[in-house]
Amino acid sequence: MPNTSRAGGSRRRSRRPAEHRGAPATPAAGAGPPSDYDTLDVVSGVETFESLGVCAPVVAALARAGCLMPFPIQAATMASALAGRDVLGRARTGSGKTVAFAVPLVMKLAASSKPTRPCAPRGLVLVPTRELARQVAATIDPLARALGLRVGTVFGGVSQVPQVSSLRRGIDVLVACPGRLDDLIGQGWCDLGAVEVCVLDEADHLADLGFLPAVRRLLDQTPARGQRLLFSATLDQAVDTIVRRYLTDPVVHSVDALDTTPAALDHHTFTVTPGDKAAVVRELASGQGRTLLFTRTKYAARKVASDLNRHGIAAVELHGNLSQARRDRNLAAFAGGSARVLVATDIAARGIHVDRVQLVVHVDPPAEHKAYLHRSGRTARAGARGAVVTVILPDQARDVAAMIRQAGIRPTAARIAPGAPETLALTGPRADLGRPPSAPSPSLARSGSAGRGERRRPPARIPASGRR
Repeated sequence: MPNTSRAGGSRRRSRRPAEHRGAPATPAAGAGPPSDYDTLDVVSGVETFESLGVCAPVVAALARAGCLMPFPIQAATMASALAGRDVLGRARTGSGKTVAFAVPLVMKLAASSKPTRPCAPRGLVLVPTRELARQVAATIDPLARALGLRVGTVFGGVSQVPQVSSLRRGIDVLVACPGRLDDLIGQGWCDLGAVEVCVLDEADHLADLGFLPAVRRLLDQTPARGQRLLFSATLDQAVDTIVRRYLTDPVVHSVDALDTTPAALDHHTFTVTPGDKAAVVRELASGQGRTLLFTRTKYAARKVASDLNRHGIAAVELHGNLSQARRDRNLAAFAGGSARVLVATDIAARGIHVDRVQLVVHVDPPAEHKAYLHRSGRTARAGARGAVVTVILPDQARDVAAMIRQAGIRPTAARIAPGAPETLALTGPRADLGRPPSAPSPSLARSGSAGRGERRRPPARIPASGRR
């Protein structure tokens, strides 16, 4: 299927995935996603990063970050990516996809003879949210520094001045959200003509209609002969739109069945009356473990967080109405333990990595099964156990049942009221509801930009790990 790229006026032939572990596939033109998407890699034997071809400085950097042995998605994809192949990698959230593309990305750039020029990154990683951009960059940075490379980020919600300064100094790897990067290119501050490796993380989300036009404009500006790596928890028709246009003979590596969730993740549905819902949510949030609550709207996130704080449960919120400084502060409070509860919209469903989240609660059930899977993937990461609860009002039961079936989940269902033993079984002993001195004030969760006199604090730094 021929395709004309604007990069250098060259013509590029992009084909559907034609290889999976050496087995050719010949899907009919115009068909749905090829069956290769549903074929799983079986990683046999004990692999090490050294045996996969990773160089010593990067192996040492991985060890310092706590990555001693490759996870299945890393073992499955790394040889193909290091060989320069276009790769589609599928694995559930928390399985190590970031390291799977970060290692071949930095090794390819370090081995290249091309110099780094101002405003012309040589590696590009596109991600859907600013929080994910920060965390992906935090994972890549120590690997890049081990090879003498520099990493920069570009995303909206903050001043572009530091980002432009970083681009002008010259960076090797740029981690960016499509909207802000598209804007900076339009202003003349960035040129993608030198990109040698392009990565799409959370590719299914970037293929959604809200992102797709900007993603296409950006990919069209990268050289046609560059390497393309796509990673996601799902590879479906939306991703296939990008695969057809931009990838050449990609290798597909899937280590989890389509739309699967970890075996160590327990799913529950609690049906409650409207009058009992707030009290049940408070009980679910009152355990001693770290808990992540999802709401459908920003208003609901603010309301739930305020209610929890009024009842002595230290909670912060995360949604699009907060300034970047407040989002960083609230996420740092949750990651650091001064707030045990984070109340978030779907902005936190993809890519937000905080260790030891024991319980995810869908205060408002998601509208579709992909959102359910991504929300739920914030717990039970890297083999740890976790639990997910969906709180259902009676009039939501039919829609939730359909969504659960699409997700392939068989939850334990119960109709409960406040004080139910099912809630206590999940949360364990209740935490001390008196606010500790270090707990965040509810005012941290209020929306709005920082005032003119507000002291700017450094962004949250989430430790890099192989579990992203």
